[in-house]
Amino acid sequence: MNPYLAGVGIGLVLLASFVLVGRGLGASGAFSSVVASTIAGTAPEHVAGNPAYTGYLRDGSVHPLKDWLVFEIIGVTLGGLFSALLAGRLRLSIDRGTQISDRTRLFLAFGGGAIMGIGAKLARGCTSGQALTGGAMLSVGSWLFVVAAFAAGYLASPLFRRSWK
Repeated sequence: MNPYLAGVGIGLVLLASFVLVGRGLGASGAFSSVVASTIAGTAPEHVAGNPAYTGYLRDGSVHPLKDWLVFEIIGVTLGGLFSALLAGRLRLSIDRGTQISDRTRLFLAFGGGAIMGIGAKLARGCTSGQALTGGAMLSVGSWLFVVAAFAAGYLASPLFRRSWK
């Protein structure tokens, strides 16, 4: 897709989320809702006494389908699948360089994802929420984060580039 057109689309979706639900976009909250709901089903007293989970209580209970971010993630997943089908790009494969095995690539991908998830929980939000929502609200911290993230990616890319040759 044309990146400028996609950017306008993301901006319109972000605007709609502010207007319709009163908050911006993000992803980590959906996973936190599912975790809180799972733990509430097995240890409700732990959830009730833990401030990390009380933000996910709705009407005294935790249910992931009461959080609109869960539907956002479901929509993103189905939208990506639909887009790949329309473009004829749907296939099962592992993208990697020639100097790395499938097993190592999967280990690094899942390990990196786990580290990002832990970081999002510690930071009380994910990079998409920080960049999109915080940036749209003109938060100085969000803009500094975006600049730092792109700079770090640019500076770290030579370290990983040889693995993809």
